[in-house]
Amino acid sequence: MTGPAIECWQINLQQGFGGGEVFTDFLTRALQELGVRCHVFVSRLAGEWTRRLPAGANVIAIDQPADVAGHLPSKGAWLLSHGGLPPTVAGSLAARHRLSGIAHMPLYGRKPDEFHHHLRVCGVSAYVRDSLRDSLRPEQVFEQPLYGIANLPVQPVAASVPLRRRSRYHWDRRKGRDRLLGWLEPWIEPLLPHAEWKKRPGLTLGIVSRLTPIKQFPLLFSRLVPQLLARPEVNLEVVGAGGYASVRDLSRILRPLGDRVRYWGHQSDVRTAYGNLDFLMTGLPEKEALGLNVIEAQACGLPVLAVRDQPFTETVLDGQTGYFYDDPRTDGGRDFQRLLKRIATESGALFTDTGRVGQHLAQFSFEAFKNRIRALLEDPVLDLRHTAKP
Repeated sequence: MTGPAIECWQINLQQGFGGGEVFTDFLTRALQELGVRCHVFVSRLAGEWTRRLPAGANVIAIDQPADVAGHLPSKGAWLLSHGGLPPTVAGSLAARHRLSGIAHMPLYGRKPDEFHHHLRVCGVSAYVRDSLRDSLRPEQVFEQPLYGIANLPVQPVAASVPLRRRSRYHWDRRKGRDRLLGWLEPWIEPLLPHAEWKKRPGLTLGIVSRLTPIKQFPLLFSRLVPQLLARPEVNLEVVGAGGYASVRDLSRILRPLGDRVRYWGHQSDVRTAYGNLDFLMTGLPEKEALGLNVIEAQACGLPVLAVRDQPFTETVLDGQTGYFYDDPRTDGGRDFQRLLKRIATESGALFTDTGRVGQHLAQFSFEAFKNRIRALLEDPVLDLRHTAKP
């Protein structure tokens, strides 16, 4: 079906390493297994790509989107941007090449101009795809959602290695305040206690995520803290790091829970983190594109608690791999309170229908993902048989 005649030039200029960058990693692996030669344009300020991307990928570090053109064949290359591109750059590239893209965020509330010149745009969930339909020309939208996968290490870190507290901050070096605090933290951090994670008695809920504004954790927990205060047996573990403002806002909202909340910072051994929780907590849904952490948790046998809405209704099997509850912004958290009571009195209900669970999780396997990419390679709109040859 595919062969060395197809090359893909991916563009991902994010300086951090989040879900879209993890997606770039396993997308590159899938393309390579399907016989596609991969080039990946990355920001010169991002340092993790060479270590993260699979062997054989040609990593090209550039300063800005306009630099892409100078590295391409004269015409006919297949470009795949992660997110949109500045319209002037996209227009110039689209005039000579086959420009496509992957939307890692829903377009609701966002300007669609960055995708105006793309031949095809793929969503990472049906929710994102539907937002594309509402914002772009119908012929631009690829019908099949490119659901991601549980991209966990094949071999987990040895169980004898405990998780210890790390910094909860991810410093944005473009901001003066963050540069100053990021400079001070390495001097202060060794003086702080680095507790070892030991699961506490009671019910353990957890956040395992980058602490970013799109997750809306402060807004979510502003509605849920009163419900958690009423159940002293419930603890919350926060695994992940974020910018100063995101961490500050979440800490402020969770302060009434006192020492029932613990912060662990970014942890590379997420299998062990998931294994120390009873349930994973998602953020609010409307700014979320998919939630790779939701898929990872279920793959590790950890059930998920999520607001009953897309994209979570696409990724969680209610009553088997997790539970839904009503949006606490509409009911003040009453349904979440009922759910906590149900969890406390119900045992053994989850992950029992192995057939349904297996079928559900199979959607997020690497083989299923590779089949979705195969369909993209065969897309008649892109017509990749006539792209520039290596």
